[in-house]
Amino acid sequence: SGGISNISFSFRGNNAVREAMHAAFLYHAIQAGLDMGIVNAGQLAVYEQIPPDLLALVEDVLLNRRADATERLVEFAEKVKGSTKAQTKDDVWRNGPVEERLAHALVKGIVDYIDQDTEEARQKCEKPLEVIEGPLMAGMSIVGDLFGAGKMFLPQVVKSARVMKKAVAYLTPFLEAEKAAAQDTRAQGKVLMATVKGDVHDIGKNIVSVVLACNNYEVIDLGVMVPADKILEAAARLRVNVIGLSGLITPSLDEMVHVAQEMERLQLRLPLLIGGATTSRAHTAVKIAPHYHGPTVHVVDASRAVGVVGSLLSEEQSVEYVRQNAAAQQRLREDFDSRNTNRDLLPLEQARDHRPRFDWANLPVDCPAFTGVRVIGNQSLEELVPYIDWSPFFHTWELRGRFPAIFDDLVVGEQARLLYEDAQKLLQDIVNGKLFQARAAYGFWPANSRGDDVLLFTDETRRQPLATFHFLRQQMRKPNGQFNHCLADYIAPVASGRPDFLGAFVVTAGFGVDELARQFEADHDDYNAIMAKALADRLAEAFAECLHERARRDWGYGLTEKLSKQDMIREAYRGIRPAAGYPACPDHTEKRTLFDLLDAERNAGVRLTENYAMWPGAAVSGLYFAHPEAKYFGVGKLGRDQVLDYQRRKQLSLAEVERWLGPYLNYQPEALAAVVTPS
Repeated sequence: SGGISNISFSFRGNNAVREAMHAAFLYHAIQAGLDMGIVNAGQLAVYEQIPPDLLALVEDVLLNRRADATERLVEFAEKVKGSTKAQTKDDVWRNGPVEERLAHALVKGIVDYIDQDTEEARQKCEKPLEVIEGPLMAGMSIVGDLFGAGKMFLPQVVKSARVMKKAVAYLTPFLEAEKAAAQDTRAQGKVLMATVKGDVHDIGKNIVSVVLACNNYEVIDLGVMVPADKILEAAARLRVNVIGLSGLITPSLDEMVHVAQEMERLQLRLPLLIGGATTSRAHTAVKIAPHYHGPTVHVVDASRAVGVVGSLLSEEQSVEYVRQNAAAQQRLREDFDSRNTNRDLLPLEQARDHRPRFDWANLPVDCPAFTGVRVIGNQSLEELVPYIDWSPFFHTWELRGRFPAIFDDLVVGEQARLLYEDAQKLLQDIVNGKLFQARAAYGFWPANSRGDDVLLFTDETRRQPLATFHFLRQQMRKPNGQFNHCLADYIAPVASGRPDFLGAFVVTAGFGVDELARQFEADHDDYNAIMAKALADRLAEAFAECLHERARRDWGYGLTEKLSKQDMIREAYRGIRPAAGYPACPDHTEKRTLFDLLDAERNAGVRLTENYAMWPGAAVSGLYFAHPEAKYFGVGKLGRDQVLDYQRRKQLSLAEVERWLGPYLNYQPEALAAVVTPS
């Protein structure tokens, strides 16, 4: 164990030398048995990226390889003293041959010299296409190898893609002038990507597209809300090798099943890739793969995409890969059948008898300062910034860890800090330039519960019904002292005589994000295009948190709160704001009632797609419950008795209800019983 910075203390003020010494020492010391070290992970160089001349001088000192090692390092340090790390590296890499410079620019994501270096490479090659297939692809191969080995991270890869795209853009006029085949004619394969019908989320899909393009695959991105017929028509017309489907909301899972069924009907056998936040290996195996005889593979994140596509398209590997995938999916189906089908659930009436019970007569009555809807037409973005929860931002970029502790992670800490710095710069531009517009609508209504429903009224006389929210109840068997929860439990029953209230909200920070992203994409800058969308999502979530604070004050019980912003992010306050489509109320169709109540499209500019996704994508909606004991929970599996009861309350067809609640059903719906058995 040791304080690593001690070895470089004499070079304080010279970060280039100090960081190289720390990285080199750790590289060798860990192999020699170092168990623990104290070092600033945010200022730690990557060993393989230390300039060779500096690395040799540092290791001469650390390993005592030369008698004059100290003098040589001191002399070098004096030359670069006061210069930045980037300048130190520039002195080295700009002097190498153009092939090495292009590779370095790709690995480091440096676009400053890409036009002049690409031109120099073009002058050395007989054809401009040779620049792409030669030094540029060689550089991207290094990127792919480092990414696959865990020595580069997703943000770096996306920056590499920006360099590659700018180089190709520079060469394109020369390619066209010679009427030469574009670089994609020699691509490893064509991959068609689409976010399925009714879904507007595309950050993850865009990241996968970039990573595949970096590995010489031609990627055709059809965008968002793409119906099955358009996907399959484009696949046939463009003669693609793979189809990739993406989606975030749970109804997208059913849409993916529909696409698989259509592919089977047309007797296609193209590999089908499944990805997105709500997808999983188990769901792909159980619900999607049985409908299609072709290979159906779940891709958990961008880092796996290249390996999956490469294996599927490889003449040597594809047969065995498909066999192993099918066998793994069969095991998942068997496991699902044994563990998840026909769980021992309580009958619905017993579950209702086992609900939490409250002394409504003695609970405090909190009356909101107003009832009805209020509109926020142009929320200050600057006010939202302190409410941002940054941890999910890093997850978007596949850097796992909690903010700010992620900066001290020995594996991803440095990259997380660099990503955060880039995000801060763009966020400042967005705030200062008012590049995004944030809007919201929220309100409160007199409410009481009746069974598992919550009734809203037009005014406090509670005589004229306004709307009804339908909720679901947990049916799993629980130990003594635990209850079967339903959100309606947190609203005073009609029979209690207590005048209760329910709140609702919708917020967005998404107006302007698509325009900004397109500007970056026009400049071949996927990195900042993805960054803009990720920041819009964070601002929307921050707006939801900020508005909830305001709503608690409006409701009265939040007037005495004294919480830090971090306390709010940890939800250390009274009340909850559950959203339709999430575990406590998994039915997305309840959003329709909420949107009608708020007149959300007119008041906030947010609309619902046919599958109840919100547009703009950077939007959040939900309900406000003020009960002191209200908490988040998951309803879990649902018995057929509750589904039939819910169907009666919702006044929809059974098939429609089963469609929206599909992942939560504890039985096989009759409509889905006839499933194609995979070969």
